[in-house]
Amino acid sequence: MTNAEEAPTAVAGSCRWPPALRWSWIPTSADGIIAAEKRLLSLVKTGYVQEKVNIGFAPTGSKARWFRSSEEPRFINTVTFGSSKENAPTLVMVHGYGASHGLFFRNYDALASRFRVIAIDQLGWGGSSRPDFICKSTEETDAWFIDSFEEWRKAKNLNNFILLGHSLGGYVAAKYALQHPEHVQHLILVGPAGFSPEVDDSAERLAKFRGTWKGMLVNHLWESNFTPSKILRGLGPWGPYFVRRYTTTRFGSYSTGELLTKHESILLTDYIYHTLVSKASGELCLNYTFSLGAFARKPLLKSASDWKVPTTFIYGQDDWMNYQGAQQARKDMTVPCEIIRVPHGGHLEFIENPSGFNSAVLYACRNFLSEDVGDDFSRPDGLIYA
Repeated sequence: MTNAEEAPTAVAGSCRWPPALRWSWIPTSADGIIAAEKRLLSLVKTGYVQEKVNIGFAPTGSKARWFRSSEEPRFINTVTFGSSKENAPTLVMVHGYGASHGLFFRNYDALASRFRVIAIDQLGWGGSSRPDFICKSTEETDAWFIDSFEEWRKAKNLNNFILLGHSLGGYVAAKYALQHPEHVQHLILVGPAGFSPEVDDSAERLAKFRGTWKGMLVNHLWESNFTPSKILRGLGPWGPYFVRRYTTTRFGSYSTGELLTKHESILLTDYIYHTLVSKASGELCLNYTFSLGAFARKPLLKSASDWKVPTTFIYGQDDWMNYQGAQQARKDMTVPCEIIRVPHGGHLEFIENPSGFNSAVLYACRNFLSEDVGDDFSRPDGLIYA
């Protein structure tokens, strides 16, 4: 499949759903996710290949339960953008919580000009398999993501690559690199979860909030694994309207960076809706991986001294993830580590300031890129170095 193929015209909120789904309470399907992905990636000029990579159903020695709910093989939805550069390094991109790889749609063209870019939907999200989530501990939940990623790596026969993860994807990427450092040439953690300082202003405010009746209610819902997608599914056919309100506000009036065009907003709304309301699976990791406030139950800060892979942290200047946690981790690392903040961007800086984000990634990978005439791998102007 390539983005040169004609894209369907149905978009979220247009009521032009396939006949079999038109009167469904939740108008989506597995095929609907891939179709929405195809529509969103029609915005990308670089050709790509979409595939479902079979990862089997019973990896040897895994602590995860993701293969025990049935004996059906699992697959990871994967897109690959080939670089025009010969011997270009491979960049693997992993999305965050409640997201899918399509959210990097504003970055693929620029990054594919220098890398072979491979982006995945993590197990239980996007267009990947959505097995029943039966993990019962943080250890099993970590294994759900790490082991499925390793099985995917084996199936793709990848041995050396640059690994980029955003938010929860950053947490997974870091945990993977700790277990399998021999495969990761460089680690790029974008607003990663798991590095929040143990004591900061947000933690103190959260502690006070938990003491209120509202805080106790919210904490109860969190510990009960009540996810945002459950609300969206409950809204049924009105769900696309609320997603559209989110995207137009989040990347419009409340955006600190580059606004989405109307067409981008329509296609992104369509894609987000389909990926969020499909069968609950990976999203149910929430309360096993994090406590209320997105504080990791097994913080990566405590593993900083075990780091074996050179690392670049990238944060939006207005990111709600605290970059000071990365500064704290760097003190204990024995490998090269740098921290870059992207202006005019928050937690989704790759959408809000794509050019700044792309510059930060290229600079982070400067040691792996072959120089062309006119290339300048000095620090890009405008970025903030912490």
